[in-house]
This record gives sequence, structure tokens and C-alpha cells, in this order.
Amino acid sequence: MTSNPSKPLKQVHLAAHFPGVNNTTVWSDPASGSHIEFESFRRFAQSAERGLFDFMFLAEGLRLREQGGRIYDLDVVGRPDTFTVLAALAAVTDHLGLTGTINSTFNEPYEVARQFASLDHLSEGRAAWNVVTSWDAFTGENFRRGGYLPQDQRYERAQTFLDTAVELWDSWSPGDVVADKAGGRFLGSATAGAFSHHDAHFDIEGRFDVPRSPQGRPVIFQAGESEQGREFAAASADAIFSRYSQYDEGRAFYDDVKGRLAKYGRDRDELLILPAATFVLGDTDEEAAEAAREIRFQQVSPATAIKFLEQLWNTDLSDHDPDGPLPSFDPVESDVDGLIAQGRASVRQHRDRLEVAAQWRAKAEAENLTTRELIVEVTGRQAFVGTPRTVAETINRFVQDDVADGFILVPHITPSGLDPFVDTVVPILQELGVHRTAYDGTTLRENLGLAHPDHAAAKRATA
Repeated sequence: MTSNPSKPLKQVHLAAHFPGVNNTTVWSDPASGSHIEFESFRRFAQSAERGLFDFMFLAEGLRLREQGGRIYDLDVVGRPDTFTVLAALAAVTDHLGLTGTINSTFNEPYEVARQFASLDHLSEGRAAWNVVTSWDAFTGENFRRGGYLPQDQRYERAQTFLDTAVELWDSWSPGDVVADKAGGRFLGSATAGAFSHHDAHFDIEGRFDVPRSPQGRPVIFQAGESEQGREFAAASADAIFSRYSQYDEGRAFYDDVKGRLAKYGRDRDELLILPAATFVLGDTDEEAAEAAREIRFQQVSPATAIKFLEQLWNTDLSDHDPDGPLPSFDPVESDVDGLIAQGRASVRQHRDRLEVAAQWRAKAEAENLTTRELIVEVTGRQAFVGTPRTVAETINRFVQDDVADGFILVPHITPSGLDPFVDTVVPILQELGVHRTAYDGTTLRENLGLAHPDHAAAKRATA
């Protein structure tokens, strides 16, 4: 069912986020497997491919999180190298896109461009790069340059980083490799791979050593939601990984970002909006709602509730009763370096701690909630809850109403948590005519309905 039945049906794009390093994942559940062993990645990816998903998504963790000076081990701890995992998955999947999150703050464009071009070749056109920036000196301590980059320069470097990577990928033209065995000539151009880039961040020139890949360049994702992040995405990204999976906030974000494309000479369909979303299924909507409540209390244990509370109050609350009321005193203000939680980007959402604490107190008092119950409410993650038909029809309505172009699903169990969705919701989406019954193309760009960069450039040149 859609709000506008006269509008042509959009296809629902689906992707799968291998969860980790957040309390979405219930690693202590007996059904949960390893987050390090390749078998978990293989099974998860092949489930997604069985459901004809567009791609699998890996986030990034460059340093173990700490809280109160100790490693934060209530969430999943540890994450193997992105390129190693995706390269291995390329060998055990045939159609699934492979999206990796790689930081533009602590890497160099030549290295990253080379790794993604190689992955695109190995996977025959299924590579995608989620371009992120890093914001804290704590994470930067793991790297040669430390936390050297001022926050207001992160997106400036990210944009020039991406521009440089594109120059490297475009330094090879489609006809540069002729491999003429009879004539003894391998290259078709004397300038193949030649590049020269000089700006405030990068001063490099030479030859890029990976010929043009099947997609020309990987699909580009962006995950930031700030004003700078939205402009960066509108100017340069093919898709956005957002957190706005609820109807009203999703529509507002969708309209805002899509509305920015025109000033960069881009059409609205050149950028896909793909929020992360969880799901809980049941035989009835009531059964699913009860299961969702039980999962939330698994995700927010008494110890986790206290840690969340500490992240807002920015002080040690280890003696606080999770089944009691919120602290009577106010949060402790601090700059980034003085936060009790280190390496956790979500703490930046608490821009005004006193205001948020006042909101939490008002909600707890109005609804008679304990500390743990309040944390369950304010950190709620379940986006789609109900029977398979309820969930399928809700997802379809959201996509047809331009809340999103699809969703990146995050199950709470790894690696088997995707299976119920694939087995029960996907067939209903297919029945509704909004999800493929076979892969449309051979590359991720083709499956996402995105133009090859060469074709898009030619279109702009003739516009």
C-alpha cells in the first residue's frame, strides 16, 4: 500500500550490515556466533545474496573503545580488517556488492584507491567505499599523525581525498590495456596511469598501478549527517548510509539531501538514501512486539544502562542503581578530550548535556520509568516490528513515500539473524512487485540502478 497509488512503483533496495561493536548485537545470546571467524562473514553474506540483496556493509573500528579508562567490553570488541574480509567474500559470492568503510583522516588516497580498485577487479565490479572521517584524537593515537586534524578540516580533507582517488582511478582509460599478444604491445597509451595532484592536503604525482576496474570506480557511500556531511554527499556520493529509519525524520532527511543535488548538476536519482534499520518478526504483530521488548532488554543489560548513563552524565556512575531513578545531579560538561567515553562517535549527539538530561528526567517522570527502562526507550533501535507481511508492507510504504530508497538491515544475531527476513519478508516484497527475483546486472552499480561514471560524465557534458 502506498500513499500515492498513481506514482510508479519504486524497487526496494536491501542491504545487510554485519553488526558489531554496538549493543545492537546480542553477542551473549546462545544463537550468536563469532564476529572474527570467516565462517560468520561467509554465512551472513551468502544469506544476503540468497535474498537478492544489493550489498553487504562493513563499518569500521580503528581503536577499541574505552570508558572510564578501561576497554569497553559490553559491546562486541574487535573488528578484522575490512579489505581482507571483503576480498575473501568476493571468492564465495557471485552477485552481492561489497561495501567497506574506510577512513579519509588517517589513510592516504593512493593506498585506498589502489585497494578499492583491486577489490573491484577481484569481485568483477562489486566494490563500494563508505567514506568517513574520524573526529577524535583518541583514535588518532593509533596512527603516525595522531589526532592532528582540526575538526573543521575533516570534510575538507575528505573531499580532496575522494577527488584525488577519483583522479587516480580515472588515470586509466577503458582502452589503455590492449594486451596484443601477436603484436607484442600491452598498453594502448603512453600516459596510462599518469597523475599529478597538488593541494593543501596532498602533494603526489606518478603512475597509478591498477588499470581501470569494471565499475570505473567503486560506488561511493557517505555516512555523516552534519551540514558538511550532507553537502559532501550531495556533491560526490552515490548513496548515503543514514540513521533516519523512522517515517517523519526519514522523509525530512530524504527531502533535504535530495534537494541539494541540483546545485551540483545532479539528478535526484543519482543519490540513494539507505538508512540502517533493525527488524523483529513474529507470527502475530503482538508476538513480534513482545519479542522486540525482550530483545531490547537483552541489548540494554543493567551494566549497559549504567554505561549509557555515564556517556551522557560524563562521570563515573558505577554505584548507581539501574532499577532506580536518574541521578539527581547534573551532567559534567567537558571538551572531547575530557569525555569518560573514548572512541564512541555517538557521544557527540549529546551536544547540550543539561538539555538532554532535562528531557530524560521529564520522560522518566511522566512515564514512571527506571534508569534502565528509560535507556531502553531513548536508545530504541527496532525500526520494523511485526509479522513478515506487516514488515514487508511497511518497508514498501516507506520506500514508495520517499522516506528512503531502501534499507540496510542490521539483525541482532550474527550470523544467522538475517535468515528469517530472507525466508519470510523477501517473498512478500517480491509478491508486491518491489523486490527483484533475479539480479538485474553484474555490477553493484547496475543492481543499484546507478550509471557508470563514464556514462554519467558523458550525460553531463551533453546536457
